[in-house]
Amino acid sequence: MPAILIISVLFIAILVLLISCIKIVPQSMVFVVERLGSYYQTWENGLHFKVPFLDHIAKKVSLKEQVVDFKPQPVITRDNVTMQIDSVVFYQITDAKLFTYGVERPISAIENLTATTLRNIIGELELDHTLTSRDVINTKITTTLDTATDKWGIKVNRVELKNILPPAEIQDAMEKQMKAERQRRESILRAEGQKRSQVLIAEGEKEAAILKAEAEKQSAILKADAVREAKIREADGEATAILKVQQAYADSLKMLNEAAPTDKVLTLKSFEALAKVADGQSTKLIIPSDMQSLAGLAASVKEIVTDKKTEETK
Repeated sequence: MPAILIISVLFIAILVLLISCIKIVPQSMVFVVERLGSYYQTWENGLHFKVPFLDHIAKKVSLKEQVVDFKPQPVITRDNVTMQIDSVVFYQITDAKLFTYGVERPISAIENLTATTLRNIIGELELDHTLTSRDVINTKITTTLDTATDKWGIKVNRVELKNILPPAEIQDAMEKQMKAERQRRESILRAEGQKRSQVLIAEGEKEAAILKAEAEKQSAILKADAVREAKIREADGEATAILKVQQAYADSLKMLNEAAPTDKVLTLKSFEALAKVADGQSTKLIIPSDMQSLAGLAASVKEIVTDKKTEETK
């Protein structure tokens, strides 16, 4: 009975040991395996079996891109201004073996290398250039770190300067300068706005004057056209009236000629014409030369009137 128990215990222990030696490497991870204390191989994602008592997983390495934020570092510019600059490094492990055995505490090594490189680059720049050249500084640091960390199995994708903090007195001077610059720009914009407003007002007044002059011109043209039209119509009316009077006179002469008037009738018509002339505003009176005397004219008129009455009674 004790022998069976011991065998059972040993079987269970061996089974548990074998199960514990079965390793599954997840996606985006690799395991660095040592055998008898020396590097053996790098396990990629999938199922693996570790030899009991011989194999040892030295390091589990993530292949994902990682971000490390380093604390601010004091740096001195070319014009002897001390600033605090903190940086962010984006890196990725490309060789797990080199990362494991290449350098002790690789993240600390990257931090120190970043600080040293940053001091070297900033030391060649003046303050103003440092504040306006972040992209240039980022590119230089990235290139330097990527070259230096390649032998550690690390690829530095990019480095970003997070904050650049100059001394307090310089910050105050910069704020005053920025305030003065904003006020200057505000004054320029205000002046440009006033100028534009004056230009728009002048253009509006000019347009109004042009429209007024055009309206007055059109009004004068219309008035002149109306006067001309009235005169034309008045002239047409007078011409028509004259034509009608002349036509009536011509018709009366025609009728008179057709009626074959006697000398007495002609004499009466002459007298009527003379009476009309006398009633006018003329200061001169012209007597026909064929009338020998007023007495003879009166006798003729009397005789004509008598004849007309006799005809009417008949």
